[in-house]
Amino acid sequence: MEPKWTLVFLGLVQFGLSVQSCPPGFIKSGTNCTDEDECEDKGLCGNYSICHNTFGSYYCTCEEGYESRTTTNFTSGTGQCKDLNECLRGEACSNVSNSKCVNTLGSYKCVCLPGFQKEENNTCSDTDECDSKELICGEYGSCMNSPGSYSCKCETGYTNYGNNQSKCTELKCDTVNTTPTQAGVGKLLSLFVSSCESLRNHTAPQLSGESLLQDLMKVSGEVVSSGNINDSSTLSVFLGAMEDTLHLIGPQLNESVTRVENSISETCLEVKKNVTPPTGRVTLNTNDVHLNISWKTVVGEQYPGFAYVGLVSHKALNSTNTSVVEEPNAGSRTVEYYLNSPVVTVCVSNKKTELLPEPITLTFKHQQVLQEGAVSEQRNYSCVFWAPEDGGTWSRNGCVGAVFNATHAMCSWNHLSSFAVLMALYPIEDNFELVLITRIGLSLSLLCLFLCILTFSLCRAIKSTRTTIHLQLCVCLFIANFLFLFFISSTKNEIGCSFVAGLLHFFFLSAFCWMLLEGVQLYLMVVLVFHTTIRLLYMCAVGYGIPLIIVIISAMANPSGYGTTRHCWLSLENGFIWSFFAPVCLIVVLNSFFFIITVWKLAAKFSSLNPDLSKLKKLKGFLVTAVAQLCVLGGMWVFGCFMFQGNVVILYIFTLLNSLQGALIFIMHCLMRKSVREEYSKLCGGVCRPPKKRYSEFSTNQSSNSQRPLRSAPSTGESQI
Repeated sequence: MEPKWTLVFLGLVQFGLSVQSCPPGFIKSGTNCTDEDECEDKGLCGNYSICHNTFGSYYCTCEEGYESRTTTNFTSGTGQCKDLNECLRGEACSNVSNSKCVNTLGSYKCVCLPGFQKEENNTCSDTDECDSKELICGEYGSCMNSPGSYSCKCETGYTNYGNNQSKCTELKCDTVNTTPTQAGVGKLLSLFVSSCESLRNHTAPQLSGESLLQDLMKVSGEVVSSGNINDSSTLSVFLGAMEDTLHLIGPQLNESVTRVENSISETCLEVKKNVTPPTGRVTLNTNDVHLNISWKTVVGEQYPGFAYVGLVSHKALNSTNTSVVEEPNAGSRTVEYYLNSPVVTVCVSNKKTELLPEPITLTFKHQQVLQEGAVSEQRNYSCVFWAPEDGGTWSRNGCVGAVFNATHAMCSWNHLSSFAVLMALYPIEDNFELVLITRIGLSLSLLCLFLCILTFSLCRAIKSTRTTIHLQLCVCLFIANFLFLFFISSTKNEIGCSFVAGLLHFFFLSAFCWMLLEGVQLYLMVVLVFHTTIRLLYMCAVGYGIPLIIVIISAMANPSGYGTTRHCWLSLENGFIWSFFAPVCLIVVLNSFFFIITVWKLAAKFSSLNPDLSKLKKLKGFLVTAVAQLCVLGGMWVFGCFMFQGNVVILYIFTLLNSLQGALIFIMHCLMRKSVREEYSKLCGGVCRPPKKRYSEFSTNQSSNSQRPLRSAPSTGESQI
């Protein structure tokens, strides 16, 4: 547009604006519109930007070191400029050798690489690490400087485990000596010696740390599975060789955390290789063990440029040596010890582990050894470590804290070694009150059972199928109680103890079988109205044959189950006690059925046979009969099934009732029967002959034909009840 026409156009605009409002970018000044300076608003273009005013408008540009977030110049908004990363262009710091570009906000700087230092002329020159005051390679290492770095060469007998920038430390390959009795771990010792010598002499080709760890796990697994670790001396050599070899392997590992596991053992190692020592805490875990330790404890007083901590869990290692510091509260009791956790070895780069700056914590998972023996044994857990200097034994010295529960044990130690949880089993001492009750009760029962045997054998007036059952029951209980009273603790002779346990098993089972026959006979007499009896041959087959078969099968299946270290009775291990309790429970269930039917029928019979009997008298007769029959049928033995829960009340009830069972039988079947009392009266008078009249427990004045079966049938010889 020509200048004159421009002037004309502006004149017309000003004339129009003088009449109307000013357009955007202009402000009214009198009758004229003048350009507005938008850049007076400092925040118009946002941070790191510059505002440029134009006639009627404005535009923004970024400051030096920043760039626009868009490809074109922007005109408004906040935060449209972002930092320009000059280091990405590749030109920054290109004129400064041995440096790297570090971006900053709106600029950048050149930083010397490690091993170089900055000079006054902004150049980077090599730092001679070998010229430092500190012996960077240790007293027995030679430092060789190189541009930006250095390396250490160790003298013979010293090593930095392949870490060329670590201090050289002394390496001894004869820390463990083998003897002929320890030949089983020779392969493990050979692995240690060969690996150690290769590091010491700096000549032989070296395997990687990972390869050495794999070889160690393989060789140690072969040693444990071969069963050659059978004494404390060999165990000391094995654990020592494992720990020394781990000290060789740890610094050579490249990965920060390395795990190796097989069926014999499990290993976890963590390594740190930094210029400065690591800080904080470190935790290592295997399937059954958790280790918590501080890096301060791992490093110790000297830091050679690396630090490592290792945890090895020997899952299949069981020491046959159970010697340990005597228990303070054991007294004269014999204490048995069992390992209740895996044996674990803990090794760290710190060479001084006799007294750690901070305790370590090991949490073990219980293996629940001898779970079946909890009834007859008291448990006491101990945190122990293997002490080869004491001749090879488990010791509790150095344990500064221990917490135990049903599943885990947490142990704190102020030193390092191989650790485990030891479980001490104390035999429960016999309670004086229970022993007294048992002896008095069994003595009284033996006397009563002897009187019952004489009564049922000699008094012909009461001869019947029931008295035959009672006689055999009393004979079995008499023999069983006699053996129990005088021979239950005769454990010195193993063969004799096993024989006593077998006899007790047989006669107690036989007593229960005769109790079952008692229930069957009561059922036949009351429910079937005395029309049926049992032959003596069949009764002997059940009363003696079935127990004999059970004992023979049990003895063939587990001959070592007869006799324990405390009593001549059945062992509680592997459920062998159920060869007795299973038949007992079955008999109790069957007798419970017969008991319910019999009591129900007796209740009806009391009512029908004695219609004029008062309610109180009927209730009394029913209750006495029910309780007496429950005792005879062995209902009290139900308490024996719950005795293993450790309940003292149940233990006292079981002991009291069973020790007095013979007395209860004598009272119920002899003293409470009128016919027997008459025989006793005659016996006291010097005469014991059959009475002229026989009595029946269920005799009545009724003469109906339905009651005639109260008398014995000639074919069976069954007498009145």
